[in-house]
Amino acid sequence: MKIAVTTLACCVAALLALGMVMLYSSSMSQVGAHYLMMQLLWCALGLGLCVTASSLDYRLLKKFAWPVFIVAVLLLALVLEKHLGVVRGNARRWFSFGGVSFQPSEFAKLALIVILAWYGERYQRQMHTWVRGILLPGLLIVPVLLLIFVEPDRGTTILLAAVGGAMLLIGGVRWKYFVPPILLGVIALGVSLWHDPMRIKRIFGWLYLEEHKAGVGYQAYQAMLALGAGGWTGLGLGNSRQKLGFVPEHHTDFIFSVIGEELGLIATMSVVVAFVLIVICGICIALNARDTFGLLLGSGITFMIGLQAFINI
Repeated sequence: MKIAVTTLACCVAALLALGMVMLYSSSMSQVGAHYLMMQLLWCALGLGLCVTASSLDYRLLKKFAWPVFIVAVLLLALVLEKHLGVVRGNARRWFSFGGVSFQPSEFAKLALIVILAWYGERYQRQMHTWVRGILLPGLLIVPVLLLIFVEPDRGTTILLAAVGGAMLLIGGVRWKYFVPPILLGVIALGVSLWHDPMRIKRIFGWLYLEEHKAGVGYQAYQAMLALGAGGWTGLGLGNSRQKLGFVPEHHTDFIFSVIGEELGLIATMSVVVAFVLIVICGICIALNARDTFGLLLGSGITFMIGLQAFINI
């Protein structure tokens, strides 16, 4: 356990440090140190919460599982209100207060993991049945997925569906009950995407990048050019050319391409290895938890981090 915890802490610290450096490097030509200073503030808050959480018994979360979940669902519903939620990029996903934005879906991720961990422990002896294993936890998962889906945020919907499904399997759900609703969900997602012109274009742009490099695939194509230009060791810190307006979201979703261009394949593979180690360590820690709640909580958080990294990279 000590090895797993130490490795986990080192990987998180390394990614955090690299993230700060690359955030400044990718945005310094546009806004200077503004994003870096904002991220440092959030980093300080996150570290404070991390120290607080590590000093408390995680089992206290059981007492707040339902209140936190209810608040999360209410926030997801409120953000869809015309006068409350902020629209960006044709999606209503944000609250904005005094220049600070907040996505309720981020809070919902943790809320859903906590409530499913509570449920899995409470009914662990009955998770092999259809009602306790699929129907009732489905009543917790589906409303969250639907509210996020209509924002619309397909990526987070798929992410939470995968995390929730993994937690149910770990909790003891039988495959014969698990597969049918998953197939129905995949079919429903496919039908919705097929009738969503913008997202179907993005999918085809991803599959046939060369044909769409001047349209919906522009950003992905420019990101590939950045990764290719970096070679093994990169062009040097701060020397990225693609961040100068060619990759629009270079300091957020596509910052990995800037890492590749400036620091090369060695750095990008190090980032991938760090995330893989985080997942491995998280699973080891979860398997050594003292109870089922800890097992499901640790597994859910680990899968959420790992899947998010996989999807973005």
